[in-house]
Amino acid sequence: MKRIIAGYTRFLLEHHPVRLVALGYLTYVVIGWILLSFPFTHNRDSVTPLDALFTACSAVSTTGLVTVSTGNDYNILGQIVILVLIQLGGIGYMTFGSFVILSRTGILPAHCQKIGHTVFSLPQEFRIEKFIRSVMVFTFITETIGALALFLAFRKAGLAAPLWSATFHSVSAFCTAGFSLYDTSFESLRDNLAVNAILCALSYLGAMGFIVFVDAWRRLTGKTKAMTLTSRIIIITTTWISAIALALFFIGEPSIRSLPLHQRLLASVFQVMASITTVGFNTIPIGRLTQASLFVLLMLMIIGASPAGTGGGLKTTTFTAILGVMKSALQGRKKVVFWGRTIPEDRVWAAMASLGFYTTVLVAGCYLLSLVESFPFESLFFECASALGTVGLSTGITSQLAPVSKLLITLIMFVGRLGPLGFGLALSLPQRSIEDKTSEDLAI
Repeated sequence: MKRIIAGYTRFLLEHHPVRLVALGYLTYVVIGWILLSFPFTHNRDSVTPLDALFTACSAVSTTGLVTVSTGNDYNILGQIVILVLIQLGGIGYMTFGSFVILSRTGILPAHCQKIGHTVFSLPQEFRIEKFIRSVMVFTFITETIGALALFLAFRKAGLAAPLWSATFHSVSAFCTAGFSLYDTSFESLRDNLAVNAILCALSYLGAMGFIVFVDAWRRLTGKTKAMTLTSRIIIITTTWISAIALALFFIGEPSIRSLPLHQRLLASVFQVMASITTVGFNTIPIGRLTQASLFVLLMLMIIGASPAGTGGGLKTTTFTAILGVMKSALQGRKKVVFWGRTIPEDRVWAAMASLGFYTTVLVAGCYLLSLVESFPFESLFFECASALGTVGLSTGITSQLAPVSKLLITLIMFVGRLGPLGFGLALSLPQRSIEDKTSEDLAI
């Protein structure tokens, strides 16, 4: 046993944290795939090994795209496996293990600290040990309160098995996974204000990220005088993007114009929330939306949630950093400045690299899907963006994709969970640094 532990420790120390995170999530996917492939986890013969792989990767990546029915094709045991995979994927690789280590020893090994910083991308002001404890406590409290609230709402709405359904959807919402036990998601509860409000609250809490919660708690308890720049950017950017998208969707989508005003507003709020948080639930049929509305949701899915949260996408901080670069270029500045604060150059470089990798994966994925499938391009583009942003919204083509396309979407979901930049680093990270010996100007 000592040799095994020593060998494992040596393995962790010899490999870069980015590669360890990639390997960790891949391990979750493989274990989930094996468990979901067993006959005792599903009810019908329609669940193939490819469906099990797709579902496992979708759960670990907290995407929510499915090729079979979660509520009908998987039994209670299979649903529990899916829920565990969602939880592990939502809180991040090594988070639970690090919490156990901290609970027993009070000290987090150096290699675990490096992995934690890689998973959460924390500001310099945060200590990883305290942050992980806060993540676990916040997750448990939020999901428990959410489950109790949903239980009361589901029971009042007359849904079957309200306790299990509430537990499943509370975790799925907070982890922005978008998995639902109902084949039409929450379309039947479109006008249920309580259910919509609870799901919105859980999803926004998960998507805005643990950084904001920890930061707000430190501010309320007097440990800091002000919230960090990261938290302020996350809150303001998420609020403004959601408000603008809400106005565009509310005004421009014809399929909801016949609804009463309050239902129309509720449907618009929910669908915008489901896209920007990347939770992927829906209360209106996505396949019936106009191209203009799909474009609005598409932009929200690409921007996505926030760092150190449970959602995917390019991230709100990356989006604002790119806007900052554009503004600085127009003003002739060499530094990117937000509210009088200069953003470190390495963060700006990371934001631009993320945009480049994200665009590359999205374009390549759409092209490859177009080679195989005959669906309209906008549906394929939406599907690919949903997979890369780990959103889970679909125009209804997921189950009809060819096997090779399902494998491609599976890979894209995995890339989305790591982040395109993280996936690129895991594949091409140099073993030793290479110094630039020459420099030459480049016209842009």
